[in-house]
Amino acid sequence: MRLPDFEAWAIFAKVAELGSFSRAAEDIQLSKPTVSKAIGRLEQTLGVALFNRNSRHLSLTEMGRTLLGHANRILAEAEAAETEARGGTQRPSGLIRIAAPMTFGIGHLSPALPAFLAQYPDIDITVDFSDALVDLVAEGYDVALRIASLADSSLRARKLCDVRLLLVATPEYLDRVGRPDHPRDLETLKSFVYTNKPAPGKVRLRHIKNGNEFVLIRSSRFRADNAEAFLPALAAGSCCLRRPKAGFPLFFMNRPRKIRPATSGVPDFFIFPS
Repeated sequence: MRLPDFEAWAIFAKVAELGSFSRAAEDIQLSKPTVSKAIGRLEQTLGVALFNRNSRHLSLTEMGRTLLGHANRILAEAEAAETEARGGTQRPSGLIRIAAPMTFGIGHLSPALPAFLAQYPDIDITVDFSDALVDLVAEGYDVALRIASLADSSLRARKLCDVRLLLVATPEYLDRVGRPDHPRDLETLKSFVYTNKPAPGKVRLRHIKNGNEFVLIRSSRFRADNAEAFLPALAAGSCCLRRPKAGFPLFFMNRPRKIRPATSGVPDFFIFPS
């Protein structure tokens, strides 16, 4: 009986993890032709294609996604066996590439990194702070932080916390335009529109008590791809803003100037991601 090609399975797991034959070859210290031949050998043995390939992009086929879990377990078991044989002395090492939203990442991820770096001295970190959504596989990221409802994906995801969304305005702004009782009262008002989302300007709200839903389509006075850019104009009472609670109050309470706290625009409704 022919034994499974364990090396090819392990190489397959590494190529899928790093999203590139070249990066996988560099990581496991093999030549790119050796990595390519191992994937071809495994595909021939299995009789299926594991990757979709073109000159600029590499992605898993549906069967590749199905088999990846097996490959990861084979690689993890082999690594665990080697670690145990060496007396469990191997420490985590290497480079971790992280994608994180700008404001949330600087405010919440950055403070956690010093302790992590102290605990794992052999790990290096590269963080790209950007609100743009990135292709983790194609662009070589290991992990990403997202404040969103995630679309279906073959990637693993873990919920870290709830982030409450608020539709806010300063008291001065509400005194000037009137305090809304229903989201429809905001339809004629221009607002700040955050553009790094599938439907900029669209806000879905649900009544706290009766569960009725309302979709608010906002016209924009000011559009930007980073919500922090809105804060000076928001503080000046220019418009209202949809903002994660995790970041919003800190900006207003910690600024070295006197700003009255922003208040919820439509208190009987809550926002959920669109």
